[in-house]
Amino acid sequence: MTPPRRATLNSSASNSNTATTPLAFRSLTVSYGAKLALWDLNVTVQNKSLMAVIGPNGGGKSTMIKSVLGLTPVISGDVLVFDTSVKNARKRVAYMPQRTSVNWDFPASAEDVVAMGLYRKIGWCRPVRRRHRDAARAFLDRLGISNLADQQIGQLSGGQQQRVFLARTLAQDADLYLMDEPFAGIDAATERVIVDLFHDIRANGATVLCVHHDLQTVRDYFDHALVLNTRAIASGPVNVVINEENLQSAYGGRLAANEIRAITKAG
Repeated sequence: MTPPRRATLNSSASNSNTATTPLAFRSLTVSYGAKLALWDLNVTVQNKSLMAVIGPNGGGKSTMIKSVLGLTPVISGDVLVFDTSVKNARKRVAYMPQRTSVNWDFPASAEDVVAMGLYRKIGWCRPVRRRHRDAARAFLDRLGISNLADQQIGQLSGGQQQRVFLARTLAQDADLYLMDEPFAGIDAATERVIVDLFHDIRANGATVLCVHHDLQTVRDYFDHALVLNTRAIASGPVNVVINEENLQSAYGGRLAANEIRAITKAG
């Protein structure tokens, strides 16, 4: 049972996305004890955009994603999701965590993991029925791995694991997708699948905010970017934001001058 293409990717976006701003950070400051993670962040994510969050390790990229979900200690400021509080709009947001944060020894199959993304339709503490498992397999099929539905997630390759969690993210049927390093540790074929998936999500009226590390591919994969290092260095269209001055401000000595020139000239 394969759902229609629009329903598989994002059935709610075209019907309920009346707000034009899917995500906005307003003077957001976050800290972990004495360590400042984000400072006075003022960023607006454009509707129906693919936005990369780039910057050095420890620069607050994952913290920014988690702040949308209320998983970080906010000192001041606000996060608005479709012009309202995160609490009111949580059902419109899907989240894909980093692979390193997942317990791959957990006794769950690929199908079980994807079915977890259907919890809003299944309901808390209610049984997963055949129709839910059929839907989970349809999402796995969308990612080209329906043959792995019964495999324990720890037995899969890195690329296969990422595809399973992408399928689970799609199953959440959101208007805003938050993805933390989905391209980490994957093969070229899975990378292409993810890029195509991003384009499908955008075509169906939803938005992607993605933590991304490969500066060479930002222009190819995204239309907007945020350069972040505790504070927002710059945000906007990739061809405007990816320049020597912004990368130097964000990365400093972590990137050699010739590396920065190669990245900026690539576009």
